[in-house]
Amino acid sequence: PGLEGCCPAALLFLFQDWNRTWYTDNPDFTQCFQNTVLVWLPCFYLWICAPFYLVYLHTHDHGYICMTHLNKAKTAVGFLLWIICWSDVFYSFWERSHVSSPAPVRLVSPTLLGLTMLLAVMLIHYERMKGAQSSGVMLIYWLLALLCATVTFRSKVFQALEQTVCVWRYTTFYIYYALLLIALFLSSLTDQPPLFSREVKDSVRLPDESLFLPLMMMTGYRRPLEEKDLWSLNAEDCSHRVVPQLVKRWNTQCQKFKRSEEKMLYSSKRVPHSENPQRQAVEESEILILRPRKKNKEPSLLWALCLTFGPYFFISCIYKLIQDILMFVGPEILRLLIQFVNDSSAPSWQGYFYAALLFVCTSVQSLILQKYFHVCFVSGMRLRTAVIGAVYRKALVISSAARRTSTVGEIVNLMSVDAQRFMDLITYINMIWSAPLQVVLALYFLWQNLGPSVLAGVAVMVLMVPVNAVIAMKTKAYQVAQMKSKDNRIKLMNEMLNGIKVLKLYAWELAFKGKVSDIRESELRVLKKAAYLGAVSTFTWVCAPFLVALSTFAVYVLIDERNVLDAQKAFVSLALFNILRFPLNMLPMVISSMVQASVSLKRLRVFLSHEELQLDSVEHKAAEGSQHSISVTDGAFTWSRTESPTLKRLNINIPEGSLVAVVGHVGSGKSSLLSALLGEMDKLEGSVTVKGSVAYVPQQAWIQNSSLKDNIIFGQERRQSWYQHVVEACALQPDLDILPAGDDTEIGEKGVNLSGGQKQRVSLARAVYCDRTVYLLDDPLSAVDAHVGKHIFDQVIGPQGLLKDKTRVLVTHGLSYLPQADLILVMMKGEISEVGSYQHLMATEGAFAEFLRTYAAVDKADNSGEECVVLPCSVAPCKPVPNSSIQRLENGSSTTADEKLSKKPKNPEVGKLTEADKASTGQVKLSVFWAYFKSIGVLLSCISLLLFLAHHLLSLFSNYWLSLWTDDPVVNGTQPNRLMRLGVYGAFGLSQGVAVFGYSLSMSIGGVLASRYLHQSMLYDVLRSPMSFFERTPSGNLVNRFAKEMDTIDTLIPSIIKMFLGSMFNVLGSCVIILIATPLVSIIIPFLGLLYFFVQRFYVASSRQLKRLESVSRSPIYTHFNETLLGTSVIRAFSEQERFIHESDQRVDHNQKAYYPSIVANRWLAIRLEFVGNCIVSFAALFAVVARQSLSPGIMGLSISYALQLTTSLTWLVRMSSDVETNIVAVEKVKEYSDTEKEAEWKHEPSTLSPGWPTNGCIEMRNFGLRYRQDLDLAIRNITISINGGEKVGIVGRTGAGKSSLTLGLFRIIEAAEGQIFIDGVDIAKLGLHELRSRITIIPQDPVLFSGSLRMNLDPFDSYTDEEVWRALEFSHLKTFVSSLPNKLNHDCSEGGENLSVGQRQLLCLARALLRKTRILVLDEATAAVDMETDNLIQSTIRSQFEDCTVLTIAHRLNTIMDYTRVLVLENGKMAEFDSPSNLISQRGAFHKMAKDSGLV
Repeated sequence: PGLEGCCPAALLFLFQDWNRTWYTDNPDFTQCFQNTVLVWLPCFYLWICAPFYLVYLHTHDHGYICMTHLNKAKTAVGFLLWIICWSDVFYSFWERSHVSSPAPVRLVSPTLLGLTMLLAVMLIHYERMKGAQSSGVMLIYWLLALLCATVTFRSKVFQALEQTVCVWRYTTFYIYYALLLIALFLSSLTDQPPLFSREVKDSVRLPDESLFLPLMMMTGYRRPLEEKDLWSLNAEDCSHRVVPQLVKRWNTQCQKFKRSEEKMLYSSKRVPHSENPQRQAVEESEILILRPRKKNKEPSLLWALCLTFGPYFFISCIYKLIQDILMFVGPEILRLLIQFVNDSSAPSWQGYFYAALLFVCTSVQSLILQKYFHVCFVSGMRLRTAVIGAVYRKALVISSAARRTSTVGEIVNLMSVDAQRFMDLITYINMIWSAPLQVVLALYFLWQNLGPSVLAGVAVMVLMVPVNAVIAMKTKAYQVAQMKSKDNRIKLMNEMLNGIKVLKLYAWELAFKGKVSDIRESELRVLKKAAYLGAVSTFTWVCAPFLVALSTFAVYVLIDERNVLDAQKAFVSLALFNILRFPLNMLPMVISSMVQASVSLKRLRVFLSHEELQLDSVEHKAAEGSQHSISVTDGAFTWSRTESPTLKRLNINIPEGSLVAVVGHVGSGKSSLLSALLGEMDKLEGSVTVKGSVAYVPQQAWIQNSSLKDNIIFGQERRQSWYQHVVEACALQPDLDILPAGDDTEIGEKGVNLSGGQKQRVSLARAVYCDRTVYLLDDPLSAVDAHVGKHIFDQVIGPQGLLKDKTRVLVTHGLSYLPQADLILVMMKGEISEVGSYQHLMATEGAFAEFLRTYAAVDKADNSGEECVVLPCSVAPCKPVPNSSIQRLENGSSTTADEKLSKKPKNPEVGKLTEADKASTGQVKLSVFWAYFKSIGVLLSCISLLLFLAHHLLSLFSNYWLSLWTDDPVVNGTQPNRLMRLGVYGAFGLSQGVAVFGYSLSMSIGGVLASRYLHQSMLYDVLRSPMSFFERTPSGNLVNRFAKEMDTIDTLIPSIIKMFLGSMFNVLGSCVIILIATPLVSIIIPFLGLLYFFVQRFYVASSRQLKRLESVSRSPIYTHFNETLLGTSVIRAFSEQERFIHESDQRVDHNQKAYYPSIVANRWLAIRLEFVGNCIVSFAALFAVVARQSLSPGIMGLSISYALQLTTSLTWLVRMSSDVETNIVAVEKVKEYSDTEKEAEWKHEPSTLSPGWPTNGCIEMRNFGLRYRQDLDLAIRNITISINGGEKVGIVGRTGAGKSSLTLGLFRIIEAAEGQIFIDGVDIAKLGLHELRSRITIIPQDPVLFSGSLRMNLDPFDSYTDEEVWRALEFSHLKTFVSSLPNKLNHDCSEGGENLSVGQRQLLCLARALLRKTRILVLDEATAAVDMETDNLIQSTIRSQFEDCTVLTIAHRLNTIMDYTRVLVLENGKMAEFDSPSNLISQRGAFHKMAKDSGLV
């Protein structure tokens, strides 16, 4: 059949016979079309893709795959296909010579096809050589070929039924078709992994997400996912691949910038020589003036980022473009469908064709959109990895001057906040060009549909934009205000938690609860304003599309009465308006997101451009034959180029293996000298040589948050005997015996559970263990007791110590060590004033001799006051350590118990310090939701739900009304009822607006009420908890509850619940409309509903857990970074940068390992859900086609325009339901403290006490005993004493004898386990805690102040007059100091009272006691931290002011209690002696021995 005149391909579609293809009940393509276009299309596809694909394979070589059966089969099928094509060509030649000459196409098409098959076989083999296990390119090719052949196949079957055919050609075609099916099947299988690839080695690699993800999700559905279930990252997403790329590009940028800078600097020299020398001078100066005007170009971080991530990200732009165009196919098909329903003569296959086309298009759109998102998210993930890595690497090399410009917090923010901002922006950034494109396309189609009246709708939209912009600006302002209040509140909470013991002892909880509540109220006021704004913005958001539709239709109908609003116009326009709504709402968001990201970009650029340490400031290769281990010639050093030099005119030569002591007054530059030798300072002139490797012990020990063993070994190899040696030499053995898990005990952040001395010894042990040539020791003996210091000096540093053959530079204040030094450097104001041996310097009578005289006096005084401690270490941890050392010590279990302890093998679990924040598992309980709704108020919740329902019903009715309107009969070219229809439509819209505003408002106010209630109850619960709770719970967890979880409850939960309800009602509404229009769908919807529900549950189980794992693995990145920043100098000194960089990369990868599956799971879910949505759309269309006789076009348009929205609503619904679940966890966490144990009641109503109680201050203890925890022994037991009013009693005992426990029992911080305490005959166990604690006073061991005014610190309840406060200050010797302050009593104390000295803080605590002036005063080692002078002041004040009060003093310095009436000596928690000091000394018991040790006897 007429193939002879077959046309050129360009004209094919014109020559296509439409009567045969379209306007017929049995459509078919012409032979000409089938033999050209349908054959050539797949061929062209493969030839166009092949070159790119070959290049790709060449660059991505994975090693080759051995020949397998699969490969052989693919090759065989390819060759068979090639043979079939050639046989067709030969048949054509044969036909030409025998029958008649065939059309040229008969030769061209099979030849082209044959060549393409050869290409396909070649590609299959090349893939095998390069290790590609499966191929998308080939799969698409076989699919295309099969689809095109299917059309021909159908046509050939029909022809064979109707007429005689050429048997040869038919046979070859059917074989060809069968082989294509086989080829498609084979190409969808994966081959085995290539040889020598790392996939073989790595068992948990990700071979194929599509296979692996369902397995992981099955696991996640059966049980909560754990870390071991996650796959390792793809190689190209790992830090070690991603970070160096960015660093390299950024360095290139910096080099360029430096070169251009140099060019500019030297440009002034290149002046053309002129004859006149003066003229030349003028030119030169002109150039110098002009030069600064040139814009100083910064190295561009943006460009570096683009070069690194641009190429991969560019793919997403292509996807987005295709997806944007496909978006408009839906409304077009809707138009054709309505046209089809209106035209009863159209053949019915067209309807089915449209329905199928709708399904194919929406599915392709879904796939492309998800692919787009995947590319975006992966780009974002890589970007975050790269930024974190670059910041970390930079932080290790940044100079100290630059370090000063940014605090640790700011640098950590660069990693956390700014990196996250980039990640968030990347998903939206394409909207910048895509949104305008969508708007333009939508307007074009709308214009086609409704003509100029579209402009009315556009006008409304344009008006909405500034309204939304204004709201966004205001919201931002409110957000800033709220953040400020929040910061203040968290700061206060932090202080309260750090000083919680003082709050309890003074019974100040209520005052501080009030302060927190005040800040919280101001925060809630802002939140409420923001909520009103939110309601307005939701109102505009929801009403905009409706107003746009209303205004457009009104203008369209009213311009000309001949304009009829039929179904096609109304519903296609509605579908387009729905598309238009998204870009318009997104644009403001994207722009603000871009602004934020640009700020972040600038901050990052500034940080990454900071100057770095000079690498060449210290040479490590000494001159040949030099005996000097360290030599400095004419050195001048500074911390910052802008300041004058800190060290100048330095000349030092230190022989190998000598011990050098560096001494000098505070601030004379001793530590700076060590920093200069480490290369930490800027070298201005001179040279520094240090021979060999260096170890460094800083003045403030830097301890990592890992086990004690890891802190000492510090990444070196394990050598057990050497390790044991080092531990003993550094006096750490006794500490290891005390720590609950020995050297496996976990050390908290910054070493919180070690005392200062222990930290310093660990830091020293680390240096000794690393075994270097040169040791720089910055006053390592300052924090340890004298005898421990002596032990360490003898065993480690001194002439007989472990380091005797090394070069040691020791900065010290301890004068006893100086005679043993080989060389002493005396520093004054940054210069070395004297050098020489001890004898030499003493003889010269210079600055050194004078320095000795000043310090020797103090040294003696210090030693006399020291109490001799049994354990050779100070084991009073700075912060109470739960279940570890403190109870061990305070149990008073003496050395015998300790010896037993060290023999037992230790269990590392015991060494766990705190309860980490666990990732909670499983489904959120309904009780949590109920708790949230109760805190909103049941009535308000119901009102909100009703308004919600009303809004959605009105919305359904208004659209139903529109469909009725479009079905109105047309009389004489107009619709008679149009004004009435328009009016009702408008009224529906108005009432809808009211409902929206109502529910927005009620939801937002409900959210604020819930926030207030939850915060108040949590605050109350936490303050009512006993001390043991605070020791167990890390303050970080508590602060996190008050910061992060409260923030979620304040801002996220209300809006998420709003969106969740919105999308839920949308989905239900759509289903209802579709069911009304096409009742047949009711057969399908339950099935799809079940499928949807299963997919959703299945997904949420994994997604929720992945999100938890991701957030749990995020904080280690920041803690490690924080730690690194504090220890950069140590890390650099030991040259451990690489190890730390590796560790940081590992932590980032570990975090991304949990994040990546959640991206993939999101895409997995979205594709499944959109498939469900697409099915509903196609079924709605399909059943509408089936029932087109009984359906009106209006109803059908309504049904399909709703169905088109359904897909997005479904995806949103799942997203929101999983968000509701993940975020409602915040409520669960906030509520969990209501179930923990609480203290006794604060007050008993009515109070039984007389107002002045206690009047005498008699204390009687009967058989008193207490324990720290249920499972521990009694810390003190059977103590029976009676103290008369006005007596002064000292309490003494060795460390851990139970002295503090006694006072804790008196204040009921720990409740009695046995016996009673009576004060003035009242059993204190029967009182309310506040009644008891406010009537007796304590001056605690560590003086705690809170940020706020001085007056607030003395009297938080404002219960005293100013005169009384001043009198108290006068007696505590602070009056002159406070009077000299500008704000006097309102002087602001900084956090923890940092801006006052320790002595002044101690005196303030005394002033507190003087103000309260109760009959009983307890001093808990109140003068331990004070110098002699302050101590005397405090003691004299107590003697004069509290002479008629009962005073109990826990004493370290025995001389303070020698004049007391009686002394209580405790041993192992029991009473050993109780009598007057003189009697006790004459009895020669325990007290006599202590007094003797103190030199008082």
